[in-house]
Amino acid sequence: MNRLSRCIAIGALAISFATSAAADSGKSLFDRLGGLNALNAVVNELWTVVAADSRINARFVHTKPEVFGSQLLDFLCQASGGPCTYRGKDMRAAHTGMKLSAADFDALAEDTAKVLDKFSVPSVEKNEVLHLLGSLKGDVIGR
Repeated sequence: MNRLSRCIAIGALAISFATSAAADSGKSLFDRLGGLNALNAVVNELWTVVAADSRINARFVHTKPEVFGSQLLDFLCQASGGPCTYRGKDMRAAHTGMKLSAADFDALAEDTAKVLDKFSVPSVEKNEVLHLLGSLKGDVIGR
């Protein structure tokens, strides 16, 4: 997995966290987010936002958007309860050797929040995504 995919996968994994409200409704997060078309739109927008973010975009200069998009879409789809299969590494293994800082991690989290806001993701789902993203910090920074 390339660096962009590894870093952005953090945001993707965040989508996998489901709320008790979702459990009560019986809908997966994948469905609540709008399915594959909605996830594809989020992935494309996240690529655009990260590529424009001078705090972290240098980490992605060797990443091809089509590779990034494909891997992240599969990750998001599977992690949110959809029908796709993510075949990448776990977060710790994926980020080993990258030496990401807390500032890098926080920048990606902010970019993820920005994209979720752009697509009017409800606050419950957005907060779940950001909470899960925060829980991954130890697996990705300083590796």
